[in-house]
Amino acid sequence: MSVVPTPSARAAFLGACALDVAVRKPGNVSAVSPGHGMDAGLFLASARAAEAGLFAAGASVGERIEAAVAASLAVAGCNTNLGIVLLCAPLALAFERGGPARRALQAVLGELALSDATAAFRAIAAARPGGLGRTDIEDVSAPPTVSLLEAMTLAAGRDRIARQYASGYADLWEIGLPALAAHAMPTAPGRAPSARAVQALYLAFLGRWPDSHLVRKFGTAAAQRVTDEAGPWLARAEQGEDLERDPAFAAWDTSLKARGLNPGTSADLVVATLFLAGASSVVKSGPDPASP
Repeated sequence: MSVVPTPSARAAFLGACALDVAVRKPGNVSAVSPGHGMDAGLFLASARAAEAGLFAAGASVGERIEAAVAASLAVAGCNTNLGIVLLCAPLALAFERGGPARRALQAVLGELALSDATAAFRAIAAARPGGLGRTDIEDVSAPPTVSLLEAMTLAAGRDRIARQYASGYADLWEIGLPALAAHAMPTAPGRAPSARAVQALYLAFLGRWPDSHLVRKFGTAAAQRVTDEAGPWLARAEQGEDLERDPAFAAWDTSLKARGLNPGTSADLVVATLFLAGASSVVKSGPDPASP
């Protein structure tokens, strides 16, 4: 039986969204570096607007996605957080239910229905993410014929967010959380990760594979070039360097924005990882099993 979501899970989501734009993540919008026609305030307003839908007690994943996206679009007038909402809706329901987080999430994903896909497809079509294009199978412009998990599994090869649904959010557990733990993730309850840890987390995603948002908008070769550029910064972050001390890091941020390159999927994975880490530390769920 569902329970009312804890205020701490809500706070973890809002904190993750705030930290996402508080820290420079090259190519993404941040407080120190607006870009792509947007600024940090727009993302913060979108997060606050999405909160009620994401944490609506008893709501399904699809209902949470559709409500959160609609509220965000109403305040922002553009797509600021579709990927974040898609990733965080199943997590929000898992935290509402309680228990070991990974096991609870796997149960949520396994229960996704056609109705969830229908609501999510409407939300995606309304948000009109850049470079969405069309596909011959389960295109969001038409009503789905399969569950949301099945639809995401079909898209997993071309979209990293869809891959999280298909894999039980493996990238968060196997890459995201270890990156935070390795880079000064504070253990005291209520404390946020350091800026250095958030940048290392971002680079752990961007420096490993081409960002699927960039692939959709600019093609694999352009996305791979950004990953190649991120590689040396990832290596330096893994050595514990403070990247902000090097002016070249800010210059890379400026260069990406000048080229119109916004690694949005990597940023979405950062927010979802921060939400998972923050909510897991405040929701009394016990130890997670080693595998889903």
